Amino acid sequence: MEDPLVRSIQVDGDRFVDHAGREIILSGINLVNKSPKDNYMPLVDKDFYKRLQEWGMNSIRLVVIWDGVEPEMDQFDEKYLKELDKHIKWAAEYGVFVILDMHQDLFSAKYSDGAPRWATLDEGLEHYKGEVWSDSYLISPAVQGAFDNFWQNKPAADGKGLQDHYAEMWKMLAERYKNQSNVIGYDLMNEPFPGSIAQQAMPALLTAYGELHAKKTGIILGEEELMGIWSEPSSRNEALQKLDNAADFGSVIQALSPLTSAFEKERLQPFYQKVAQAIREVDEQKIIFLEHTYFGNMGVASSIQRTTLPNGKPDPQVAYAPHAYDLVVDTEFSSETSSSRVDYILQVISETAKKLQMPVWLGEWGAYYGGGNNMVPVAQHAITQIEKYNFSHAYWSYENGLENRPYFLQSLQRPYPFAINGELKNYHWKPDTNEFEMTWQENPSLKASTLIFFPDLSGLSEEELKVVNGKLITHENSNSGWVEIPANGKLRKITWQLD
Repeated sequence: MEDPLVRSIQVDGDRFVDHAGREIILSGINLVNKSPKDNYMPLVDKDFYKRLQEWGMNSIRLVVIWDGVEPEMDQFDEKYLKELDKHIKWAAEYGVFVILDMHQDLFSAKYSDGAPRWATLDEGLEHYKGEVWSDSYLISPAVQGAFDNFWQNKPAADGKGLQDHYAEMWKMLAERYKNQSNVIGYDLMNEPFPGSIAQQAMPALLTAYGELHAKKTGIILGEEELMGIWSEPSSRNEALQKLDNAADFGSVIQALSPLTSAFEKERLQPFYQKVAQAIREVDEQKIIFLEHTYFGNMGVASSIQRTTLPNGKPDPQVAYAPHAYDLVVDTEFSSETSSSRVDYILQVISETAKKLQMPVWLGEWGAYYGGGNNMVPVAQHAITQIEKYNFSHAYWSYENGLENRPYFLQSLQRPYPFAINGELKNYHWKPDTNEFEMTWQENPSLKASTLIFFPDLSGLSEEELKVVNGKLITHENSNSGWVEIPANGKLRKITWQLD
């Protein structure tokens, strides 16, 4: 009898598939520690990966920090790498797949996390902080200067370009993990930021907002008034409430499109090609995950393209790895996330993926942190939209006690299809009624079963299981597990009421 479990994952056109040709939905979480005091290692043990399995999280975005990998130029830290090895092997023991994410926030460990100091060429410029950590992207000359020098591939102290050092680091990691079957791919850079050209971003947004405000109210706001509105969190949030409409929000946010498009075409794409080529010298199989620019998080359309192989042909093992955050993320107003803005952001991602003909792995969404009941409707709406597009995804991020948060129990831990024989048409879990529905068209040439995760198998009706000849695959000492539905080559539809 064929093994029903998923053993490997690759890209087939615009879908993720496993070794048996089944469509795969990655449903996972980010695992991160940005503290150099902990050697940037997640503070979790082997048992954590067992809990991931019980929660139905089949994958992690494992954050890797350049400063951890290569704290000194050309000296890879074997102690750090062996700790990474340990987490990857723990994940493998519990069937958890891993995407390695080369993370940065504000470019460098000097300002937040990312590049080592030897690779941070900020030319002595001042570093400024804002009320929200990410404000420094827009106000810190040091951060912008460090990015500028990176995108220009300025030489480090040894005369070798910064990007060339970065590519060699990725090549080393690919060589190390190419035969580790649960490592399925490489997320080349977290939220690439354009550098000093981003100084054009705020004027472009303010101009677009001012035009919309004048159109809606007949009142023309001056430059100082507009700056005042956006420089203070409460007035900024008030302004955002006026953008609680997809069309209005889109008209403002797409004002950044010329800036981001130029950066992605002129700087980001050649960088991606350089790193991808270095990886492909040693690993032709694992998936390369490409992110849009930092501004793409809030719905600016992306202009990235698929990387190519050394022979010039399109690389088939490439996936689109966008992030999606409403503008209130990381502020005290996060519970006031706009559903219409989130809908707009995910729609733009879906449209971009169709143009690219790549599968989507939403590498970050959420960031609800210590939120209570107020975050439940926010999380439920987001996951419903993720389901709508059949996106694979990784919630940002794991924190101690997450499994006890109301939004975790009522949105993140949920039924979903992991491996589907044929084409997944749609699926949805209704938390209010605890009803799960799913439609898929099986491929008659595939014999592998469909696997659906349920947090509580005891809530399934024996009668409904009998109809589909379903078998239970349980997790040890847990109520959770998979329902295995044998193939019959037909259009399948289930609507199950869970007790």
